[in-house]
Amino acid sequence: MIDFHNHLMPGVDDGAADPAQALEGLGAMWADGVRTVVTTPHFRGSLTRNPEAFAARMAELDGAWSTLCALGAEHFPSLRLERGAEISLDAPELDLSDARVRLGGSPFALIEFQGFSIPPRAANAFFQLKRGGVVPILAHPERYPGMQGSADLVEEWRSVGCHLQVNAGSVLGRYGDSACQAAMGLLARGEVSFLCSDYHTRGRLWLRQARDRIAEMGGAEQAELLTVENPTRMLAGDPPLPVPPLRGKRGWWGKIFG
Repeated sequence: MIDFHNHLMPGVDDGAADPAQALEGLGAMWADGVRTVVTTPHFRGSLTRNPEAFAARMAELDGAWSTLCALGAEHFPSLRLERGAEISLDAPELDLSDARVRLGGSPFALIEFQGFSIPPRAANAFFQLKRGGVVPILAHPERYPGMQGSADLVEEWRSVGCHLQVNAGSVLGRYGDSACQAAMGLLARGEVSFLCSDYHTRGRLWLRQARDRIAEMGGAEQAELLTVENPTRMLAGDPPLPVPPLRGKRGWWGKIFG
């Protein structure tokens, strides 16, 4: 599997606090069956409009990235490591021309809404990114308040070229019933392109278990697309393939929605 939403760089955000925790995170990824990790520390998008602040933050991330690469080379030499960022949409127009903030240097960028609230002109921001050659991937849409029953809003985002990434923990109910139901609704409508961990090096890594849960619901094809095929295409700069709606085996939807 490929995971491109996690916080393994040590000492730069609310993920791994130090190299020891970063190493534990790499070990959890390997044990769960992840063979390519794109690590994505939190990054304020507005910094891209301030050259001095941007340079200072990137210097901090560069140092942590070097530490993580050294840990990976020593302890998990077969694990492919790439970098990116989880970019907060805290400004109307972002300059994501620096390959270090995009996912593995690809045209794709992982975007999150600031303060866990959906901005009123999100579709326009996604459109501006796409027009500038950057393909937005919205991180954990299921976790934003009001996402249940928001099919029109999701369709608007997708119509301007934004793809959706759901958290593994949401599929398993780790973020509560609302996030779980929103995630399963998105999967049921075939609106999700990627499944990732959002792992902060604390607690369990739920990616393998979430993939297995989707497969148990009759979605073996979807599980492969979400965790292997589409992330592989993304890193190669290719658009993700459509993921068929997850219909679910009889009984599963009752457990989730009933």
